[in-house]
Amino acid sequence: MSAPRRQAAVRRGRDRRARAVLPVPGVERVSGDRAVSTAVVGGGIAGLAAATALAERGVRVTLYEREPTLGGRLAGWPTVLGDGTRVTMSRGFHAFFRQYYNLRGLLRRTDPGLERLRALPDYPLRHADGMQDSFRHVPRTPPWSALGFVALSPTFGLRDLARMSPRAALPLLDVRVPGVYTRLDDVSAHDFLRAIRFPEAAHHLAFEVFSRSFFADPRELSAAEMVLMFHIYFLGSAEGLLFDVPDEPFPTALWDPLAAYLAGHGADLRTATPVESVEPRPDGGFVVTAGSGEHRHDTVVLALDAAGLRSLVARSRRLADAAWRERVAALRTAPPFLVSRLWLDRPVAADRPGFLGTSGYGTLDNVSVLDRWEGEAARWASRTGGSVVELHAYALSEGVARDVEQKRLVEQLHRVYPETRTATVVDARHEWRADCPLFPVGGYADRPTVRTSDPGLVVAGDLVRTELPVALMERAATSGFLAANALLERWGVRGQTLWTVPDGGRGAVLRQLARLA
Repeated sequence: MSAPRRQAAVRRGRDRRARAVLPVPGVERVSGDRAVSTAVVGGGIAGLAAATALAERGVRVTLYEREPTLGGRLAGWPTVLGDGTRVTMSRGFHAFFRQYYNLRGLLRRTDPGLERLRALPDYPLRHADGMQDSFRHVPRTPPWSALGFVALSPTFGLRDLARMSPRAALPLLDVRVPGVYTRLDDVSAHDFLRAIRFPEAAHHLAFEVFSRSFFADPRELSAAEMVLMFHIYFLGSAEGLLFDVPDEPFPTALWDPLAAYLAGHGADLRTATPVESVEPRPDGGFVVTAGSGEHRHDTVVLALDAAGLRSLVARSRRLADAAWRERVAALRTAPPFLVSRLWLDRPVAADRPGFLGTSGYGTLDNVSVLDRWEGEAARWASRTGGSVVELHAYALSEGVARDVEQKRLVEQLHRVYPETRTATVVDARHEWRADCPLFPVGGYADRPTVRTSDPGLVVAGDLVRTELPVALMERAATSGFLAANALLERWGVRGQTLWTVPDGGRGAVLRQLARLA
């Protein structure tokens, strides 16, 4: 069985209502007497997905990545601790939800059983007032998932439920793309939550956690994006809210095997090679200026973050058309965030979860205990008797004093896990970044789509408008495959079959109720 057909046959998940997105029919591979080439600019999830689908079908792929490692925002790189231990640092924890069908399909290329992913048993959410929610016993099938969460949650009381506005919440029951953007893109996530009148604690624990997954303040984020997240996890999918994590650092578990797979399909992976410009040729194709010279390619996939795409397009003055270039120039980046990883000289309490979402603890958004699930961290903890803890703070204010914020995060850790107050920080690494896309109120219509005015130029990434119910890492993977499919279609080659959660209300009753809004 060929690679494309084998990947289409992979079971998508447990949800029998998951939606298949079929490619345009065509042959399985580019014909041998017609060599075509593609430059993929960017080696994150989107670029790797595009490169994989193209290389599997006989396209000569050259992938250009500015950094020395692959993975984009999920990259990892070596560092040496003060005790001489070589470890891998990254930009922090990422949850691989079971709804991420296309990302998981990409990982199955080198790990068919997804054995390098480890399931976390729970996803607890704790508020500083002492209340805590859990998803461990919440049913996975809608609408029982949402009802079960409400029934089991200590943050929902009868009085709270009575004060809610059911009519304002009705759009949650039938989420469709792009309809949800037509309806809610001009409203902020904050204002939508207020209109529903959720209990304050539930507001923080259930909804603001989702909005801050976009590294954005709810006042800045489109309500449509947050409502789409609610659909993906609660009311649209039967995969549930539990998730998996890689059992080793990202390079070892994910990207090194995929790089070898791509090389085996003839792809040329050029890391540490920034692209200076991409210009169309008068006779067709493109010239990519990168590294030591100019390189000709028939087609191009731009798989960059918002700042990288803006910068490259500004330097490539003849790409696509003026309207597209204006939309790219208007892309915004979410506020900065901080990841602090601490190597402690003693373990945290044995009952601490591998991941804990937090609210009300200053700027601390979550705490991970890496040695609960990552092999490298577990080996260090076993050898030293310590633990490896990671702290995240999203959507920080511009110009915040870094040393002050790093100290504050540790102070909040002491509140969450009091036993860490007596621990000594053996070593620490702090990653400050500001490169996630912002999905502002009213911004959906101006986002780039996969296709551009030039049929040989396509765009991929989590900033891209896909017209499908996907978000975050899954949007990156999905857009990468869609970009590859758009190019393969030009050559009469069948692309990648994609899967998404159902688009629309889960049942007729929910859809009928939503029409009352």
